[in-house]
Amino acid sequence: MSSPSAENQSQSTPSPSGPASGARRRTAGVTVPLFSLRSDRSWGIGEIGDLPEFAAWMRTAGLRLVQLLPLGEVSGGETSPYMALSAFGIDPMFISLSAVPELPEERLGEALGDDLGALDRARSSARVDYDLVRRVKRRALRFAFDVFEREHHAKQTPRAAELAEFVKRQSDWLPDYAQFRAFKDAFEGVAWWDWPEAIRERRPEALESLRRERARDILYYEYVQWLAHAQWEAARADLRGKGVEIMGDLPFMVARDSADVWAHQGEFRHDMTVGAPPDQFDTEGQRWGLPPYFWARMRENDFAWLRRRCRYTGLLYDRFRIDHLVGFYRTYIFPEQGQTAPEGERPRATFDPAEEPEQREHGDRVVRAMLAGAAETGAQLVAEDLGAVPGWVRESLSELEVPGYKVLIWEKDDVVFRDPAEYPALSVACFGTHDTDSVVVWWESRDDRERAGVLDLPQLAPRRQELGPQFTKETHRALLDLILGSKSELVLLLLQDVLATRDRINVPGTVGPQNWSLRLPAPPSALDRDPEVRAALDRVRESVEASGRG
Repeated sequence: MSSPSAENQSQSTPSPSGPASGARRRTAGVTVPLFSLRSDRSWGIGEIGDLPEFAAWMRTAGLRLVQLLPLGEVSGGETSPYMALSAFGIDPMFISLSAVPELPEERLGEALGDDLGALDRARSSARVDYDLVRRVKRRALRFAFDVFEREHHAKQTPRAAELAEFVKRQSDWLPDYAQFRAFKDAFEGVAWWDWPEAIRERRPEALESLRRERARDILYYEYVQWLAHAQWEAARADLRGKGVEIMGDLPFMVARDSADVWAHQGEFRHDMTVGAPPDQFDTEGQRWGLPPYFWARMRENDFAWLRRRCRYTGLLYDRFRIDHLVGFYRTYIFPEQGQTAPEGERPRATFDPAEEPEQREHGDRVVRAMLAGAAETGAQLVAEDLGAVPGWVRESLSELEVPGYKVLIWEKDDVVFRDPAEYPALSVACFGTHDTDSVVVWWESRDDRERAGVLDLPQLAPRRQELGPQFTKETHRALLDLILGSKSELVLLLLQDVLATRDRINVPGTVGPQNWSLRLPAPPSALDRDPEVRAALDRVRESVEASGRG
Protein backbone atom coordinates (compact mmCIF):
# COMPACT_ATOMS: atom_id res chain seq x y z
CA MET A 1 0.00 0.00 0.00
CA SER A 2 3.01 2.27 -0.12
CA SER A 3 2.36 5.27 -2.38
CA PRO A 4 3.28 8.98 -2.64
CA SER A 5 1.46 11.18 -0.20
CA ALA A 6 -1.58 13.14 -1.32
CA GLU A 7 0.39 16.25 -0.42
CA ASN A 8 3.28 15.40 -2.71
CA GLN A 9 0.96 14.34 -5.52
CA SER A 10 -0.98 17.57 -5.37
CA GLN A 11 2.08 19.76 -5.29
CA SER A 12 3.91 18.00 -8.09
CA THR A 13 0.94 17.59 -10.42
CA PRO A 14 -1.39 20.60 -10.72
CA SER A 15 -5.05 19.83 -11.23
CA PRO A 16 -6.12 19.68 -14.89
CA SER A 17 -8.31 22.76 -14.64
CA GLY A 18 -7.12 24.41 -11.45
CA PRO A 19 -5.44 27.80 -11.16
CA ALA A 20 -2.04 26.45 -12.16
CA SER A 21 -3.26 25.43 -15.61
CA GLY A 22 -4.26 28.92 -16.79
CA ALA A 23 -7.25 28.96 -19.14
CA ARG A 24 -10.32 27.05 -18.03
CA ARG A 25 -11.53 24.19 -20.20
CA ARG A 26 -15.21 23.55 -20.87
CA THR A 27 -15.91 20.25 -19.14
CA ALA A 28 -18.81 17.91 -18.46
CA GLY A 29 -19.02 15.74 -15.36
CA VAL A 30 -21.27 13.50 -13.30
CA THR A 31 -22.49 13.98 -9.73
CA VAL A 32 -22.76 10.78 -7.72
CA PRO A 33 -22.40 9.93 -4.02
CA LEU A 34 -19.54 7.53 -3.38
CA PHE A 35 -21.94 5.40 -1.37
CA SER A 36 -24.01 4.80 -4.55
CA LEU A 37 -21.26 2.97 -6.44
CA ARG A 38 -21.28 -0.81 -6.63
CA SER A 39 -18.78 -3.47 -7.62
CA ASP A 40 -18.33 -7.21 -7.20
CA ARG A 41 -15.84 -6.47 -4.39
CA SER A 42 -17.66 -3.81 -2.37
CA TRP A 43 -19.34 -4.52 0.96
CA GLY A 44 -22.84 -3.10 0.55
CA ILE A 45 -21.74 0.47 -0.09
CA GLY A 46 -19.68 2.27 -2.71
CA GLU A 47 -15.98 2.18 -1.84
CA ILE A 48 -12.86 4.10 -2.77
CA GLY A 49 -11.67 1.17 -4.87
CA ASP A 50 -14.86 1.39 -6.98
CA LEU A 51 -13.97 4.85 -8.31
CA PRO A 52 -11.59 3.83 -11.14
CA GLU A 53 -14.08 1.42 -12.75
CA PHE A 54 -16.89 3.97 -12.44
CA ALA A 55 -14.75 6.78 -13.86
CA ALA A 56 -13.73 4.63 -16.83
CA TRP A 57 -17.41 3.87 -17.46
CA MET A 58 -18.36 7.56 -17.38
CA ARG A 59 -15.37 8.38 -19.56
CA THR A 60 -16.97 6.34 -22.36
CA ALA A 61 -19.86 8.83 -22.20
CA GLY A 62 -17.48 11.77 -22.60
CA LEU A 63 -17.62 12.80 -18.94
CA ARG A 64 -14.26 13.93 -17.58
CA LEU A 65 -15.14 14.80 -13.98
CA VAL A 66 -16.71 12.92 -11.07
CA GLN A 67 -18.28 15.04 -8.34
CA LEU A 68 -18.76 13.30 -4.99
CA LEU A 69 -20.70 14.26 -1.90
CA PRO A 70 -18.74 14.80 1.37
CA LEU A 71 -16.57 11.89 2.55
CA GLY A 72 -16.27 12.81 6.25
CA GLU A 73 -17.11 10.26 8.92
CA VAL A 74 -20.81 10.22 9.74
CA SER A 75 -21.74 9.45 13.33
CA GLY A 76 -23.62 6.28 14.20
CA GLY A 77 -27.35 6.57 13.59
CA GLU A 78 -26.84 9.29 10.96
CA THR A 79 -26.78 8.83 7.21
CA SER A 80 -26.40 12.40 5.93
CA PRO A 81 -22.86 13.14 4.68
CA TYR A 82 -23.41 16.73 5.87
CA MET A 83 -23.39 15.69 9.56
CA ALA A 84 -19.78 14.68 10.09
CA LEU A 85 -17.77 13.89 13.20
CA SER A 86 -14.87 15.84 11.71
CA ALA A 87 -14.16 18.31 8.92
CA PHE A 88 -11.09 16.21 8.15
CA GLY A 89 -10.57 12.55 7.32
CA ILE A 90 -12.46 9.93 5.31
CA ASP A 91 -15.27 7.76 6.66
CA PRO A 92 -13.85 4.26 7.29
CA MET A 93 -16.98 2.74 5.73
CA PHE A 94 -15.57 3.79 2.33
CA ILE A 95 -12.42 1.67 2.73
CA SER A 96 -12.18 -1.21 0.26
CA LEU A 97 -11.61 -4.13 2.62
CA SER A 98 -10.70 -6.40 -0.30
CA ALA A 99 -7.54 -4.29 -0.77
CA VAL A 100 -6.35 -4.31 2.87
CA PRO A 101 -3.23 -6.52 3.18
CA GLU A 102 -4.08 -7.49 6.75
CA LEU A 103 -7.40 -8.95 5.60
CA PRO A 104 -6.74 -11.59 2.92
CA GLU A 105 -9.82 -13.30 1.55
CA GLU A 106 -8.95 -16.62 3.13
CA ARG A 107 -9.21 -15.01 6.60
CA LEU A 108 -12.54 -13.31 6.01
CA GLY A 109 -14.50 -15.98 7.88
CA GLU A 110 -12.12 -15.67 10.82
CA ALA A 111 -12.47 -11.89 10.78
CA LEU A 112 -16.26 -11.73 10.60
CA GLY A 113 -17.36 -14.91 12.35
CA ASP A 114 -21.13 -14.92 12.69
CA ASP A 115 -21.33 -11.59 10.81
CA LEU A 116 -20.43 -13.30 7.54
CA GLY A 117 -24.14 -13.60 6.77
CA ALA A 118 -24.60 -9.90 7.54
CA LEU A 119 -22.01 -9.11 4.87
CA ASP A 120 -23.98 -11.13 2.32
CA ARG A 121 -27.15 -9.23 3.23
CA ALA A 122 -25.40 -5.88 2.98
CA ARG A 123 -24.01 -6.75 -0.44
CA SER A 124 -27.36 -7.88 -1.81
CA SER A 125 -29.37 -4.99 -0.36
CA ALA A 126 -31.01 -2.75 -2.97
CA ARG A 127 -30.14 0.31 -0.88
CA VAL A 128 -27.30 1.06 1.51
CA ASP A 129 -28.02 -0.54 4.87
CA TYR A 130 -25.79 1.64 7.05
CA ASP A 131 -26.24 -0.39 10.22
CA LEU A 132 -25.13 -3.59 8.51
CA VAL A 133 -22.28 -1.92 6.61
CA ARG A 134 -20.90 -0.23 9.71
CA ARG A 135 -21.16 -3.40 11.76
CA VAL A 136 -19.31 -5.70 9.39
CA LYS A 137 -16.71 -3.13 8.37
CA ARG A 138 -15.95 -2.14 11.94
CA ARG A 139 -15.46 -5.78 12.90
CA ALA A 140 -13.25 -6.45 9.87
CA LEU A 141 -11.16 -3.32 10.43
CA ARG A 142 -10.59 -4.24 14.08
CA PHE A 143 -9.39 -7.65 12.96
CA ALA A 144 -7.08 -6.11 10.35
CA PHE A 145 -5.70 -3.70 12.94
CA ASP A 146 -4.96 -6.54 15.36
CA VAL A 147 -2.95 -8.22 12.61
CA PHE A 148 -1.15 -4.97 11.77
CA GLU A 149 -0.30 -4.26 15.39
CA ARG A 150 1.04 -7.76 15.94
CA GLU A 151 2.92 -8.27 12.69
CA HIS A 152 4.06 -4.72 11.88
CA HIS A 153 3.70 -2.18 14.67
CA ALA A 154 5.18 -4.42 17.36
CA LYS A 155 8.08 -5.37 15.06
CA GLN A 156 8.57 -1.86 13.65
CA THR A 157 8.51 -3.10 10.06
CA PRO A 158 8.70 -0.80 6.98
CA ARG A 159 4.91 -0.94 6.83
CA ALA A 160 4.73 0.40 10.38
CA ALA A 161 7.09 3.18 9.32
CA GLU A 162 4.67 4.10 6.52
CA LEU A 163 1.91 4.61 9.05
CA ALA A 164 4.20 6.70 11.25
CA GLU A 165 5.09 8.87 8.28
CA PHE A 166 1.42 9.35 7.43
CA VAL A 167 0.66 10.40 11.01
CA LYS A 168 3.50 12.91 10.88
CA ARG A 169 2.33 14.30 7.54
CA GLN A 170 -1.24 14.80 8.79
CA SER A 171 -0.27 16.27 12.15
CA ASP A 172 -2.45 19.37 11.79
CA TRP A 173 -5.69 17.34 12.10
CA LEU A 174 -5.12 13.62 12.73
CA PRO A 175 -4.20 13.77 16.46
CA ASP A 176 -7.40 15.67 17.30
CA TYR A 177 -9.50 13.29 15.20
CA ALA A 178 -7.94 10.07 16.52
CA GLN A 179 -8.11 11.21 20.14
CA PHE A 180 -11.69 12.39 19.79
CA ARG A 181 -12.77 9.06 18.31
CA ALA A 182 -10.85 7.01 20.89
CA PHE A 183 -12.13 9.10 23.80
CA LYS A 184 -15.69 8.93 22.49
CA ASP A 185 -15.41 5.14 22.52
CA ALA A 186 -14.03 5.29 26.05
CA PHE A 187 -17.01 7.34 27.22
CA GLU A 188 -19.50 5.02 25.50
CA GLY A 189 -20.38 7.39 22.68
CA VAL A 190 -21.74 10.30 24.71
CA ALA A 191 -21.29 13.85 23.38
CA TRP A 192 -18.00 15.53 24.29
CA TRP A 193 -19.70 18.16 26.48
CA ASP A 194 -20.80 15.30 28.75
CA TRP A 195 -17.26 13.96 29.16
CA PRO A 196 -15.40 14.42 32.46
CA GLU A 197 -14.67 18.11 32.99
CA ALA A 198 -10.89 17.86 32.64
CA ILE A 199 -11.17 16.12 29.26
CA ARG A 200 -14.01 18.31 28.10
CA GLU A 201 -11.91 21.39 28.84
CA ARG A 202 -8.78 19.80 27.37
CA ARG A 203 -6.57 20.22 30.42
CA PRO A 204 -3.08 19.08 29.34
CA GLU A 205 -2.29 16.67 32.18
CA ALA A 206 -5.68 14.95 31.92
CA LEU A 207 -5.37 14.68 28.15
CA GLU A 208 -1.90 13.19 28.37
CA SER A 209 -3.04 10.63 30.94
CA LEU A 210 -6.02 9.55 28.82
CA ARG A 211 -3.86 9.45 25.67
CA ARG A 212 -1.56 6.94 27.38
CA GLU A 213 -4.50 4.91 28.60
CA ARG A 214 -6.15 4.87 25.15
CA ALA A 215 -2.98 4.69 23.04
CA ARG A 216 -4.05 1.50 21.28
CA ASP A 217 -7.44 2.92 20.27
CA ILE A 218 -5.78 6.13 19.04
CA LEU A 219 -3.43 4.03 16.94
CA TYR A 220 -6.44 2.16 15.51
CA TYR A 221 -8.06 5.37 14.28
CA GLU A 222 -4.77 6.52 12.80
CA TYR A 223 -4.50 3.14 11.05
CA VAL A 224 -7.95 3.30 9.43
CA GLN A 225 -7.33 6.85 8.20
CA TRP A 226 -4.01 5.70 6.75
CA LEU A 227 -5.77 2.87 4.91
CA ALA A 228 -8.42 5.24 3.57
CA HIS A 229 -5.93 7.88 2.40
CA ALA A 230 -3.59 5.36 0.79
CA GLN A 231 -6.50 3.94 -1.17
CA TRP A 232 -7.68 7.44 -2.06
CA GLU A 233 -4.25 8.38 -3.41
CA ALA A 234 -4.21 5.26 -5.57
CA ALA A 235 -7.71 5.92 -6.90
CA ARG A 236 -6.95 9.55 -7.61
CA ALA A 237 -3.77 8.65 -9.47
CA ASP A 238 -5.77 6.16 -11.55
CA LEU A 239 -8.38 8.79 -12.45
CA ARG A 240 -5.68 11.31 -13.28
CA GLY A 241 -4.21 8.77 -15.68
CA LYS A 242 -7.63 8.48 -17.35
CA GLY A 243 -7.90 12.26 -17.70
CA VAL A 244 -10.73 12.42 -15.14
CA GLU A 245 -10.93 15.01 -12.38
CA ILE A 246 -12.40 14.48 -8.93
CA MET A 247 -14.55 17.23 -7.46
CA GLY A 248 -15.49 17.18 -3.80
CA ASP A 249 -17.94 18.92 -1.50
CA LEU A 250 -17.02 20.94 1.59
CA PRO A 251 -20.00 21.18 3.99
CA PHE A 252 -20.73 24.57 5.50
CA MET A 253 -20.52 23.30 9.08
CA VAL A 254 -19.56 20.31 11.16
CA ALA A 255 -21.68 18.65 13.83
CA ARG A 256 -21.58 20.14 17.33
CA ASP A 257 -20.42 16.76 18.62
CA SER A 258 -17.31 16.70 16.43
CA ALA A 259 -13.56 16.54 16.79
CA ASP A 260 -13.20 20.09 15.47
CA VAL A 261 -15.63 21.75 17.89
CA TRP A 262 -14.09 19.86 20.83
CA ALA A 263 -10.52 20.68 19.78
CA HIS A 264 -11.20 24.32 18.79
CA GLN A 265 -13.97 25.30 21.19
CA GLY A 266 -13.08 28.98 21.11
CA GLU A 267 -13.73 29.22 17.36
CA PHE A 268 -17.36 28.09 17.58
CA ARG A 269 -20.36 29.59 19.35
CA HIS A 270 -21.99 27.37 21.92
CA ASP A 271 -24.88 29.68 22.78
CA MET A 272 -26.36 29.77 19.27
CA THR A 273 -27.33 27.42 16.45
CA VAL A 274 -27.12 27.86 12.67
CA GLY A 275 -30.31 28.07 10.66
CA ALA A 276 -32.24 29.92 7.99
CA PRO A 277 -34.41 33.00 8.46
CA PRO A 278 -38.22 32.87 8.26
CA ASP A 279 -39.72 33.04 4.79
CA GLN A 280 -43.06 32.48 3.05
CA PHE A 281 -42.62 28.72 3.33
CA ASP A 282 -41.40 28.56 6.94
CA THR A 283 -42.57 31.44 9.12
CA GLU A 284 -40.52 30.21 12.11
CA GLY A 285 -37.29 29.82 10.18
CA GLN A 286 -35.14 26.68 10.24
CA ARG A 287 -32.91 25.54 13.10
CA TRP A 288 -30.20 23.19 11.87
CA GLY A 289 -28.70 22.25 15.24
CA LEU A 290 -25.17 23.12 14.10
CA PRO A 291 -22.73 25.35 16.00
CA PRO A 292 -22.02 28.68 14.28
CA TYR A 293 -18.50 29.84 13.63
CA PHE A 294 -17.36 32.45 16.14
CA TRP A 295 -16.41 34.86 13.38
CA ALA A 296 -14.94 37.52 15.67
CA ARG A 297 -12.48 34.95 17.10
CA MET A 298 -11.67 33.44 13.70
CA ARG A 299 -10.78 36.85 12.30
CA GLU A 300 -8.15 37.24 15.00
CA ASN A 301 -6.04 34.43 13.50
CA ASP A 302 -7.04 35.19 9.89
CA PHE A 303 -9.28 32.12 9.66
CA ALA A 304 -6.43 29.69 10.23
CA TRP A 305 -8.73 26.68 10.80
CA LEU A 306 -10.66 27.35 7.59
CA ARG A 307 -7.39 27.73 5.69
CA ARG A 308 -6.19 24.35 7.00
CA ARG A 309 -9.54 22.80 6.17
CA CYS A 310 -9.43 24.04 2.57
CA ARG A 311 -5.82 23.01 2.16
CA TYR A 312 -6.66 19.49 3.35
CA THR A 313 -9.70 19.32 1.06
CA GLY A 314 -7.56 20.50 -1.84
CA LEU A 315 -5.21 17.59 -1.20
CA LEU A 316 -8.09 15.22 -1.94
CA TYR A 317 -9.68 16.90 -4.94
CA ASP A 318 -8.97 18.84 -8.11
CA ARG A 319 -11.85 21.17 -7.27
CA PHE A 320 -14.41 21.32 -4.51
CA ARG A 321 -17.80 22.90 -3.90
CA ILE A 322 -18.35 25.22 -0.95
CA ASP A 323 -21.72 24.26 0.49
CA HIS A 324 -24.09 27.11 1.53
CA LEU A 325 -21.67 29.77 0.36
CA VAL A 326 -23.85 32.65 1.56
CA GLY A 327 -23.35 31.43 5.13
CA PHE A 328 -19.69 32.43 4.91
CA TYR A 329 -20.82 36.01 4.21
CA ARG A 330 -23.63 36.11 6.75
CA THR A 331 -24.64 33.28 9.05
CA TYR A 332 -28.19 33.23 10.36
CA ILE A 333 -28.11 32.16 13.99
CA PHE A 334 -30.74 31.33 16.61
CA PRO A 335 -30.20 31.26 20.38
CA GLU A 336 -29.88 27.79 21.86
CA GLN A 337 -32.73 26.77 24.12
CA GLY A 338 -32.39 28.19 27.63
CA GLN A 339 -29.70 30.75 26.75
CA THR A 340 -29.91 34.34 27.99
CA ALA A 341 -27.89 37.37 27.06
CA PRO A 342 -25.41 38.76 29.67
CA GLU A 343 -27.63 41.75 30.41
CA GLY A 344 -30.59 39.45 31.02
CA GLU A 345 -32.32 40.15 27.72
CA ARG A 346 -33.45 37.27 25.59
CA PRO A 347 -30.97 36.53 22.77
CA ARG A 348 -32.52 37.00 19.36
CA ALA A 349 -32.08 35.42 15.97
CA THR A 350 -29.90 37.51 13.72
CA PHE A 351 -27.34 37.53 10.95
CA ASP A 352 -23.66 37.43 11.90
CA PRO A 353 -22.32 39.88 10.81
CA ALA A 354 -25.48 41.95 11.18
CA GLU A 355 -25.24 44.62 8.49
CA GLU A 356 -24.66 44.39 4.74
CA PRO A 357 -21.41 46.41 4.51
CA GLU A 358 -19.86 44.22 7.23
CA GLN A 359 -21.20 41.08 5.54
CA ARG A 360 -19.61 41.97 2.21
CA GLU A 361 -16.23 42.79 3.77
CA HIS A 362 -16.36 39.73 6.02
CA GLY A 363 -17.34 37.34 3.23
CA ASP A 364 -14.60 38.65 0.96
CA ARG A 365 -12.05 37.98 3.69
CA VAL A 366 -13.36 34.49 4.43
CA VAL A 367 -13.48 33.40 0.79
CA ARG A 368 -10.01 34.84 0.15
CA ALA A 369 -8.70 32.82 3.10
CA MET A 370 -10.36 29.68 1.72
CA LEU A 371 -8.95 30.38 -1.74
CA ALA A 372 -5.50 30.77 -0.22
CA GLY A 373 -5.79 27.42 1.55
CA ALA A 374 -6.92 25.66 -1.62
CA ALA A 375 -4.28 27.43 -3.72
CA GLU A 376 -1.53 25.68 -1.76
CA THR A 377 -2.62 22.47 -3.51
CA GLY A 378 -3.69 23.85 -6.90
CA ALA A 379 -7.38 23.08 -6.23
CA GLN A 380 -10.20 25.24 -7.57
CA LEU A 381 -13.23 26.40 -5.55
CA VAL A 382 -16.84 26.27 -6.72
CA ALA A 383 -19.54 28.16 -4.79
CA GLU A 384 -22.96 26.69 -4.02
CA ASP A 385 -24.75 30.04 -4.20
CA LEU A 386 -28.34 28.80 -4.37
CA GLY A 387 -31.40 29.95 -2.46
CA ALA A 388 -31.88 33.41 -0.98
CA VAL A 389 -28.54 34.94 -1.96
CA PRO A 390 -28.15 38.75 -2.20
CA GLY A 391 -26.93 40.04 -5.55
CA TRP A 392 -23.82 41.53 -3.97
CA VAL A 393 -22.66 38.05 -2.91
CA ARG A 394 -22.58 36.95 -6.54
CA GLU A 395 -20.80 40.20 -7.46
CA SER A 396 -18.18 39.35 -4.84
CA LEU A 397 -17.77 35.82 -6.23
CA SER A 398 -17.35 37.19 -9.73
CA GLU A 399 -14.63 39.57 -8.56
CA LEU A 400 -12.91 36.67 -6.79
CA GLU A 401 -13.30 34.50 -9.92
CA VAL A 402 -15.19 31.76 -8.08
CA PRO A 403 -17.83 29.98 -10.22
CA GLY A 404 -21.38 29.83 -8.88
CA TYR A 405 -24.27 27.56 -9.83
CA LYS A 406 -26.89 27.87 -12.57
CA VAL A 407 -29.59 25.27 -11.95
CA LEU A 408 -31.90 25.09 -14.96
CA ILE A 409 -35.06 24.28 -13.02
CA TRP A 410 -34.65 27.48 -10.95
CA GLU A 411 -33.24 29.79 -13.62
CA LYS A 412 -36.55 31.36 -14.58
CA ASP A 413 -38.98 34.19 -13.94
CA ASP A 414 -42.38 32.56 -13.49
CA VAL A 415 -42.34 30.29 -16.57
CA VAL A 416 -39.86 32.28 -18.63
CA PHE A 417 -36.60 30.31 -18.52
CA ARG A 418 -33.21 31.94 -18.90
CA ASP A 419 -31.26 30.72 -21.91
CA PRO A 420 -28.35 28.48 -20.80
CA ALA A 421 -26.38 29.80 -23.75
CA GLU A 422 -26.33 33.11 -21.86
CA TYR A 423 -25.18 31.73 -18.51
CA PRO A 424 -21.88 33.27 -17.34
CA ALA A 425 -18.82 31.34 -18.49
CA LEU A 426 -17.64 31.39 -14.87
CA SER A 427 -20.41 29.10 -13.62
CA VAL A 428 -21.55 25.52 -13.14
CA ALA A 429 -24.69 24.51 -15.04
CA CYS A 430 -26.90 21.57 -14.09
CA PHE A 431 -30.48 20.35 -14.26
CA GLY A 432 -30.63 19.88 -10.50
CA THR A 433 -28.65 18.94 -7.41
CA HIS A 434 -28.47 15.96 -5.06
CA ASP A 435 -31.48 17.50 -3.26
CA THR A 436 -33.76 17.60 -6.33
CA ASP A 437 -35.64 15.18 -8.56
CA SER A 438 -33.94 13.73 -11.61
CA VAL A 439 -34.54 15.51 -14.91
CA VAL A 440 -36.98 12.72 -15.89
CA VAL A 441 -39.27 13.36 -12.90
CA TRP A 442 -38.88 17.12 -13.23
CA TRP A 443 -39.95 17.10 -16.90
CA GLU A 444 -42.96 14.86 -16.39
CA SER A 445 -44.16 16.77 -13.32
CA ARG A 446 -44.31 20.17 -15.11
CA ASP A 447 -47.68 21.56 -16.07
CA ASP A 448 -48.27 22.44 -19.72
CA ARG A 449 -47.58 26.12 -19.12
CA GLU A 450 -44.16 25.60 -17.56
CA ARG A 451 -43.18 22.92 -20.06
CA ALA A 452 -44.09 25.36 -22.83
CA GLY A 453 -41.74 27.86 -21.18
CA VAL A 454 -38.87 25.39 -21.50
CA LEU A 455 -39.78 24.69 -25.12
CA ASP A 456 -39.66 28.41 -25.87
CA LEU A 457 -35.89 28.37 -25.40
CA PRO A 458 -34.14 28.81 -28.78
CA GLN A 459 -32.39 25.44 -28.65
CA LEU A 460 -35.65 23.53 -28.05
CA ALA A 461 -38.14 25.50 -30.15
CA PRO A 462 -37.28 23.58 -33.38
CA ARG A 463 -37.98 20.29 -31.55
CA ARG A 464 -41.23 21.39 -29.94
CA GLN A 465 -43.40 18.93 -31.89
CA GLU A 466 -41.43 15.86 -30.80
CA LEU A 467 -41.22 16.74 -27.11
CA GLY A 468 -44.43 15.87 -25.31
CA PRO A 469 -45.22 15.47 -21.59
CA GLN A 470 -43.72 11.96 -21.46
CA PHE A 471 -39.95 11.70 -21.11
CA THR A 472 -38.59 9.89 -24.17
CA LYS A 473 -35.15 9.29 -25.64
CA GLU A 474 -35.79 12.38 -27.82
CA THR A 475 -36.54 14.43 -24.69
CA HIS A 476 -33.38 13.13 -23.06
CA ARG A 477 -31.19 14.12 -26.00
CA ALA A 478 -32.85 17.52 -26.41
CA LEU A 479 -32.43 18.45 -22.75
CA LEU A 480 -28.84 17.17 -22.74
CA ASP A 481 -28.10 19.39 -25.74
CA LEU A 482 -29.70 22.31 -23.92
CA ILE A 483 -27.65 22.08 -20.73
CA LEU A 484 -24.39 20.91 -22.32
CA GLY A 485 -24.69 23.74 -24.82
CA SER A 486 -24.64 26.28 -22.00
CA LYS A 487 -21.90 28.87 -21.82
CA SER A 488 -20.91 27.59 -18.36
CA GLU A 489 -17.39 26.22 -18.11
CA LEU A 490 -18.60 23.15 -16.18
CA VAL A 491 -21.79 21.15 -16.63
CA LEU A 492 -22.70 18.58 -13.98
CA LEU A 493 -25.24 15.83 -14.62
CA LEU A 494 -26.64 13.77 -11.80
CA LEU A 495 -26.03 10.08 -12.46
CA GLN A 496 -29.83 9.77 -12.68
CA ASP A 497 -29.79 12.39 -15.47
CA VAL A 498 -27.07 10.47 -17.31
CA LEU A 499 -29.01 7.19 -17.13
CA ALA A 500 -32.46 8.82 -17.47
CA THR A 501 -33.81 7.21 -14.29
CA ARG A 502 -36.30 8.42 -11.69
CA ASP A 503 -34.17 7.78 -8.61
CA ARG A 504 -33.50 10.48 -6.03
CA ILE A 505 -30.63 10.89 -3.57
CA ASN A 506 -32.29 13.00 -0.89
CA VAL A 507 -35.58 14.75 -0.14
CA PRO A 508 -34.84 17.78 2.07
CA GLY A 509 -36.95 18.13 5.19
CA THR A 510 -37.59 14.39 5.42
CA VAL A 511 -35.98 11.62 7.44
CA GLY A 512 -36.03 7.98 6.47
CA PRO A 513 -34.32 5.13 4.65
CA GLN A 514 -35.13 6.70 1.27
CA ASN A 515 -32.47 9.36 1.83
CA TRP A 516 -28.71 8.94 1.28
CA SER A 517 -29.05 5.23 0.46
CA LEU A 518 -29.27 5.10 -3.34
CA ARG A 519 -27.17 2.35 -4.96
CA LEU A 520 -26.46 1.42 -8.54
CA PRO A 521 -28.49 -1.71 -9.29
CA ALA A 522 -25.37 -3.51 -10.56
CA PRO A 523 -21.66 -2.89 -11.22
CA PRO A 524 -20.85 -0.77 -14.31
CA SER A 525 -19.68 -3.79 -16.31
CA ALA A 526 -23.09 -5.44 -15.88
CA LEU A 527 -25.07 -2.25 -16.49
CA ASP A 528 -23.14 -1.63 -19.68
CA ARG A 529 -24.68 -4.79 -21.15
CA ASP A 530 -28.17 -3.33 -20.71
CA PRO A 531 -29.25 -1.91 -24.11
CA GLU A 532 -31.23 0.95 -22.52
CA VAL A 533 -28.32 1.96 -20.30
CA ARG A 534 -25.91 1.82 -23.21
CA ALA A 535 -28.28 3.89 -25.37
CA ALA A 536 -28.54 6.54 -22.63
CA LEU A 537 -24.74 6.72 -22.32
CA ASP A 538 -24.43 7.04 -26.09
CA ARG A 539 -26.85 9.97 -26.08
CA VAL A 540 -24.75 11.66 -23.40
CA ARG A 541 -21.53 11.04 -25.35
CA GLU A 542 -23.00 12.37 -28.59
CA SER A 543 -24.34 15.46 -26.83
CA VAL A 544 -21.01 16.10 -25.08
CA GLU A 545 -19.18 15.84 -28.41
CA ALA A 546 -21.69 18.15 -30.11
CA SER A 547 -21.20 20.73 -27.35
CA GLY A 548 -17.44 20.82 -27.86
CA ARG A 549 -16.75 19.83 -24.27
CA GLY A 550 -13.94 17.47 -23.47
